[in-house]
Amino acid sequence: MTITDSDALELPGYREVAVVRHQWPDANVAGTAAGVSNTGPVQVTTDQVAEEVPVALVFNGISHAVMMLTPQNLEDFATGFSLSESIIDNPSQIYDIECIAAPEAGGIEIQLTIASECFVRLKDKRRQLAGRTGCGVCGLESLTALDLSLPHQAGQLLVTPQALQKAFAAMQGLQEINAVTGATHAAAWADTQGNVLLLREDVGRHNALDKLIGALATAKTPRVPGFAIMSSRASYELVQKAARANMSMLATISAPTSLAISMAQEAGISLLGFVRRSNFVIYTHPERIAAH
Repeated sequence: MTITDSDALELPGYREVAVVRHQWPDANVAGTAAGVSNTGPVQVTTDQVAEEVPVALVFNGISHAVMMLTPQNLEDFATGFSLSESIIDNPSQIYDIECIAAPEAGGIEIQLTIASECFVRLKDKRRQLAGRTGCGVCGLESLTALDLSLPHQAGQLLVTPQALQKAFAAMQGLQEINAVTGATHAAAWADTQGNVLLLREDVGRHNALDKLIGALATAKTPRVPGFAIMSSRASYELVQKAARANMSMLATISAPTSLAISMAQEAGISLLGFVRRSNFVIYTHPERIAAH
């Protein structure tokens, strides 16, 4: 990856801002019961907040999408987005990635050079979309443009509840940006023993998964059998991305949507939700979760 104006792109994923911190009034403070207003202690201080900047994806000189994301692991994001949106079929079809700071727009431009057959395919189905933190099907011109077709996941993956619990317990401690800001989602890949092997963070859950997909696809070693976990709800887009990345199990800390469940069932993906310390819920294909 080529980076232009690296100083502008070397961001830790968060920044310091000035804040006024208030403490809730204490109902037991003398004078409150007598009707005297008590606003509690006030402190002028600083806080750390997650970065969220516009990132434009440009394929062979043509702008395709503008996403709002945390400006880390940009190459992973660009690769993962290209794969999960079916712009490319494999990372070898990306010939170059160049990240350029765009200070006049307050963001970053990622310029990708992709294989000609991929670019022709992209132009055939090209759509303009403006990404947001909770981006869904923004930019689609009609319902017929919504592609819900997915590859079917097979395989003999088997995960124990203990491995699932271990992975989720480890995920929180690996979220470096969230530990500072409390504002980012995580997507991680764990092996069948529950060891978290790779994790990516972003303010957007879709972006976090794209970063993980890109990192897995370009890793120097083959992906070990395992499952994806996320610190978010499970929307249909996440199931779609997981299927296109050949992930047969997706487990999230919150609830799935009805469309996510339907798509996971059809795609052969084991979809789990509400994964907490004491329990979890299996929505589709329970055969991949061991009884004990």
